[in-house]
Amino acid sequence: MLKIAWNESYVLPLPPNHRFPMSKYEVLPQQLLHEGTINNENIFNPTPLAEKWITLTHDTRYWQKLNSLLLTPQEIRRTGFPLTRELVDREITIANGTIECALFAMTHRIAMNIAGGTHHAFTNKGEGFCLLNDIAIAANYLLHEKLAKQILVVDLDVHQGNGTAQVFKNDPRVFTFSMHGANNYPLVKEESDLDIGLPDFTNDLAYLKALDAHLKNLIDQVEPDFIFYQSGVDILTTDKLGRLSVTRDGCKQPDRTVLTIAKQNNIPLVASMGGGYSPDFKDIIEAHANTFRLAQEIYF
Repeated sequence: MLKIAWNESYVLPLPPNHRFPMSKYEVLPQQLLHEGTINNENIFNPTPLAEKWITLTHDTRYWQKLNSLLLTPQEIRRTGFPLTRELVDREITIANGTIECALFAMTHRIAMNIAGGTHHAFTNKGEGFCLLNDIAIAANYLLHEKLAKQILVVDLDVHQGNGTAQVFKNDPRVFTFSMHGANNYPLVKEESDLDIGLPDFTNDLAYLKALDAHLKNLIDQVEPDFIFYQSGVDILTTDKLGRLSVTRDGCKQPDRTVLTIAKQNNIPLVASMGGGYSPDFKDIIEAHANTFRLAQEIYF
């Protein structure tokens, strides 16, 4: 059974005209339930994560400042969110959702978090709508608990996974692969184990060709026993923060590629949703929903 992490804390009110589409976390599970892709048994509600797992990845001082709501105005601006108790609680619940997904994936081969993919959070700072790095936290949990030995992060968000790259830059047990818009945020990139920077207006065919050229080789080279997949849909041509030219159907194909290769190689996988900022809300929901539809089709 496909297990999906969702909690009502994923949805928070934000100031009017805020660029982050928080409501997608409410609408997406409703859409999947309405169309019959999932039922209520697929959804589980994660609880907030214990502090010891947060500080396994994030600097204690940063975490204490964040948890005490003592970030400086400059640090808060960098995250893009007004800092509140509810926001911090949301972040630690999302992180635990990704850890619990990883445990479910050990049995079911795949699990998915409605939120997460917060790949711009560094060990010591947050930025770009990310305060805690759920993928890094979950990867370190698996390594610490000896549930995985070699992890592959496949990050297909349009923005480089700079925080994840920084967290694991000196850890050979986690291979970070980021395929992103070369000219997009962040202006200064970190160094992933493999970075593929795509030119503006990259279309469906070119995008999939680039992914195909690298992913199978990475499976053979890295020999991962676990995959974390950041499946952002901001690669869409409609995305206001994107700069690529991938159609909605084209956005579906990388999902198919990643999920299929993980299943064929019997590698447990957790997918986190990542970014999506198209002005037409339907584009965001449909592109994200396609990832869940494909998971059901390919695995179950």
